[in-house]
Amino acid sequence: MERRGGRVRRRAALDFDDLVYGIHAVGEALAAGERLRAVHVAADRKKDGVLRALLAQAKERSVPVRFERREFFDRVPYKAHQGVVAIAPPFAYVSLHDVLSRRKAGAKLVVVLDHLTDPHNVGAIIRTAEAAGADGVVLPERRSAGVNATVRKAAAGAAAHIPIARVANVAEAIRAMKKAGIWVAGADAGPEAIDLAKADLGRSVALVIGAEGGGLSALIKRECDYLVRVPMRGKVASLNASVAAAILIYEALRQQEGLLRP
Repeated sequence: MERRGGRVRRRAALDFDDLVYGIHAVGEALAAGERLRAVHVAADRKKDGVLRALLAQAKERSVPVRFERREFFDRVPYKAHQGVVAIAPPFAYVSLHDVLSRRKAGAKLVVVLDHLTDPHNVGAIIRTAEAAGADGVVLPERRSAGVNATVRKAAAGAAAHIPIARVANVAEAIRAMKKAGIWVAGADAGPEAIDLAKADLGRSVALVIGAEGGGLSALIKRECDYLVRVPMRGKVASLNASVAAAILIYEALRQQEGLLRP
């Protein structure tokens, strides 16, 4: 609450799912042309040289900048905000058709997440997919982390640059990708999976990453054209979902780019 002229005025509640927080994430959202409603900056950072480019971007895009007391940021539950948060509209998902119809030279690369619930893993995978130039990321509507404030932060701004589709049924989405000529490879540690060194990822491919701990569901395994495993030579039995995804994404990119070379 704030007291103005003897009256107490309540501040509007923040919708934390629609926050973008942290200097880098807010800067990337501005660079991508997201229609931010406002950028809130800690008043004691007003003359901070690190923020000069961000404030110039906000001015260029006619996004209001409000300098706030630290009490404002006490309401933000994310401690890594760095004194910078932006109010964004709800995240704009695309359709699966938008992902499949995206035009680019060479083979397609799509990343599908099978009910990952950890927003840090989801954000990290989105970041890797965007860095590798993937055509899009596909998330299920239920039992999965959507693109919220934590995902945007973990993605370090990448969520603003890559198409992300949310689908009602992952199995049906996989079937649609197959019809579009995309092979589907599921990440799995089981004995029926092909070792990564022998897997053919040099064509249009969708990589399916399973949930933390449980991996791919039985239904999704059956829908995949083949399963791929990352070789484990040490005593640890598995990798974090985002680490496994990064290895698979860049191996697919390596093979696909190899086909383009003369």
